[in-house]
Order: sequence, then structure tokens, then C-alpha cells
Amino acid sequence: MRAFASYLVLLLAMPLAALAVVLPANVYRAQGIAAPDCDEPLQVLMSAVPAVLIYGAGALLAYWAGRRFHRLVSLLCLIIALATVPNIAEAVHELYRNTADGECLG
Repeated sequence: MRAFASYLVLLLAMPLAALAVVLPANVYRAQGIAAPDCDEPLQVLMSAVPAVLIYGAGALLAYWAGRRFHRLVSLLCLIIALATVPNIAEAVHELYRNTADGECLG
């Protein structure tokens, strides 16, 4: 029963992970416009950080379970968690860029 609940949490967190991977840190730069986006990096971080925590913990717990199926689930969780890391790095970089430029202070 505990394994079923864990897999249900991973399944329900899948849309959050999809948003964490797909959302750009700056919507304007993604469209080719050189303008600051003061809200988007925080929205990316709000979806990406929980996704990394959920799928990182899922990878660790599934790996400790030890069976072949659990190791496969662990690998998939690790892939999902690692796929969100570049977007987190880009969002943090965008936050620092906005702070250094002073455009998003208000």
C-alpha cells in the first residue's frame, strides 16, 4: 500500500514536473525580445524546486527498495529531476540579471 501511495504521488506530480521543464525563465527572451521579465523566474522556481525535491526523493526511495522495477522507476525519477536542473539554473541567472540591471526593483 505504501508503494502504491508513493507511485500515486509521483504520478500526480508529473504536471508540475512538466511545467518545470517547459516554462522558460524569461518569456520575452524566448520570443526574441530583449526585455526583462520580472515575474517568470519566480514562477519557474515555484514549480521546479518542488519537482526536483519530489522526484529526487522518489529516485532515492525507489533505489533503496532494490527490486528491478523499483530501480527502473528510480532511473526515471532521476531523469525527471535532472531535466529540471537547467531550468532552475536559468531562472536563478535571470533573477540575478534582473537584480544587477535594477529593472525589476519596483
